[in-house]
Amino acid sequence: MIIVRLLSAVAIVAILAGASVVAWWVVETRPQPQKDGKAATPSVLVHKVAEAEMGLIRLSEEAEDHLGPETAPVEMQSVRRVRTYGGEVTVPAGRTITVSAPLGGMLRGPTTGVPLAGSLVTKGQSIFLLLPLLSPEASTTFAAAKVDAEGQVHTAKTQLEMTKLAWNRADRLLKGEAGSKRAVEEAQAQYDTAQRTLEAAESRLAILTKAVGDAATGRASPIQIEAPEPGILRSVLALADQNVPGGAILFEVVDLGQVWIRVPIYVGDLDTIDRDEAVRVGSLSGRISGEMSEALPVAAPPSANPQAATVDLYYALENRRIELTPGQRVGVTIPLAGNHEVLAVPWGAIVYDIQGEAWVYQRTAPRTYKRVRVVLQYVVNGVAALATGPAVGAEIVTAGAQELLGAETGFSK
Repeated sequence: MIIVRLLSAVAIVAILAGASVVAWWVVETRPQPQKDGKAATPSVLVHKVAEAEMGLIRLSEEAEDHLGPETAPVEMQSVRRVRTYGGEVTVPAGRTITVSAPLGGMLRGPTTGVPLAGSLVTKGQSIFLLLPLLSPEASTTFAAAKVDAEGQVHTAKTQLEMTKLAWNRADRLLKGEAGSKRAVEEAQAQYDTAQRTLEAAESRLAILTKAVGDAATGRASPIQIEAPEPGILRSVLALADQNVPGGAILFEVVDLGQVWIRVPIYVGDLDTIDRDEAVRVGSLSGRISGEMSEALPVAAPPSANPQAATVDLYYALENRRIELTPGQRVGVTIPLAGNHEVLAVPWGAIVYDIQGEAWVYQRTAPRTYKRVRVVLQYVVNGVAALATGPAVGAEIVTAGAQELLGAETGFSK
């Protein structure tokens, strides 16, 4: 009996608790009056952007005058296709000069010191002084050659005097109308030949006199070892105060005023490339906006790589400021054969969003511009060829597109 009464009491308490919860929920969910007596309203979406208006920007007349966007119609243009390959800067054939010791002897440095490898040198600049060591046989040979050279100088002087007399005689006869103009020209030619012969003989005699030097000491006069051409000392293979044999390599001079660009081309692409056209050389990244230089095709010793199935093409590029170094990798943009009709817009009309997508702004109404996605194929001479984009004739912004993108995204005022 007692148990039944306890169960009844528990049931009554549970019923009362449930009723209290229901009453509290009803009271709390009713609209509560505000202080002004009005009921509160639930939150609502005040502005909804339609998909058609995404990327759409409308300018006031003042804003358009401030931004000053310029427009042009989309056109179909005949554009030469290009393709970018990786190239390597090389030294042109024949631009590396190796200088050797003409005789065995002791090397000395010039008063300013021996230039270091990598230094710029000028033509005729002294790199070493060579003190030749002459053997008795060499001294005898040089002495005999000197005597022979002296005899050639005397003979050349006599011949020059005789040809000069003959020239003057022919000239007097022509003036006296007793000779011919042809005789005067022949005499003048003989005189010029004799003069060149004398100059060569005197030059040979001066070299031998300098080489013989003091026969008693066995040393000839110092010989200046000079840079034969302006350029860069690629290597210095000897030191001052060093004894070197005749024919020993002393240094190398390389002329980098013009370099060659070697471009390995896959053999399957050779038929598509216009080999006679100039190419554009720039960064290896192939950035269109980067600084590029023009290089011309050049005939070079043929080379190829059978393992990579490539054939090398060579292009000559001016390098007066020595900005390019042999072995440096560069990007080479090569035109392809034939022209193609493509959807074309100015390169300045293209803008990029934060994801790297390409867009243009199309004017759809006065002071109204719509951002349209485009797919860029390539850029040639400031013209962007599009795979997809606005229709032909659509007015797009060619100047001020970046400002419109800033105004749309809120990054500019």
